[in-house]
Amino acid sequence: MKKAIICGYYGQGNAGDEALLLSLLERLPNDIEPIVLSANPILTKKNYGVKSYSRLDICRQIILLGKKDYFIWGGGSLMQDVTSIKSPLFYAGLMKLAQQKGLITLAYAQGIGPLNSPFTKWITEQVLKNCQGISVRDKGSAKLLDQWGLNYFIASDPVWALSSKKNDKLNLLSSPLIGFNIRNHSTITERKIELFTQALQKLQKETKANILLIPFQESNDLFLCEKIGETLKHNYQIINIKNPQELKGIFQEITMLIGMRLHSLIMGASEGCKCFALSYDPKVSQLMEELNIQGYELDKMPNDAHKIANDWLNVYHNSHNLCEQKREELKQSALKHQQLFFV
Repeated sequence: MKKAIICGYYGQGNAGDEALLLSLLERLPNDIEPIVLSANPILTKKNYGVKSYSRLDICRQIILLGKKDYFIWGGGSLMQDVTSIKSPLFYAGLMKLAQQKGLITLAYAQGIGPLNSPFTKWITEQVLKNCQGISVRDKGSAKLLDQWGLNYFIASDPVWALSSKKNDKLNLLSSPLIGFNIRNHSTITERKIELFTQALQKLQKETKANILLIPFQESNDLFLCEKIGETLKHNYQIINIKNPQELKGIFQEITMLIGMRLHSLIMGASEGCKCFALSYDPKVSQLMEELNIQGYELDKMPNDAHKIANDWLNVYHNSHNLCEQKREELKQSALKHQQLFFV
């Protein structure tokens, strides 16, 4: 049986990245055994039933593999230097090691960039040039690869095709439900938290809806949800779900999502929620443009809670969710990434 090192931001408690991993594992051909790079190999092995290794051990695994085996960048924005320059250098180093070993190297459903450093841009181009297959999930990445003259194909984010599950043990508040997703980021100031909380209170009053606060990464999101919840006091619930399929299933119960993280919006839209985006990153802005999702660029949002609440109310009452046909098109598009395994 062939083997595949799957390399990504896994085991970090980020539901979006875990959803990308599970999406890939669902589509991996049966004759390929996955070996997953994880910050928490024990948990990854427990959750998904796969072999998993930490950063140091994954290098040893690459060295042990042969020329019929795979090395896969497993989805997401691995090659970006906004968060840190160390991260893209690490992932590029692993890709280069795999290429020197003669493995089949694939860049799967990548979101390339932002790349602000000339060096990280150069090294990304170099390792991608030597990949046997490349797929990207957005037009911004495609434009960059066009500039480099690389062969690739574009398809929707894999999470559009992730299967969802209902957790019958969850005791949700009564409908209607409005979901709110926020993450810790430099754009999220104390003033913005105050504005969001006031706007949610007005939204709650006008719609008689209960609020679900949905953290996607406990270490970055949960404390903000708790802070907002302390002010809301009533008719809210914090839903902290680790399983990506069950998390996606939650959105079947939600009428409207106000979401900051990319994969909260993808999960919400794919399960039929009306969506309002809070964009902190070009990948979120691109999704807004491609799907005509209303929202704010967080550095340009109104400084008026009533204005914010009225914009949310307009979406709640007047906007439409993605039609079933469009959702199915995006799901089928997302399935195209698996073509890389047959290059």
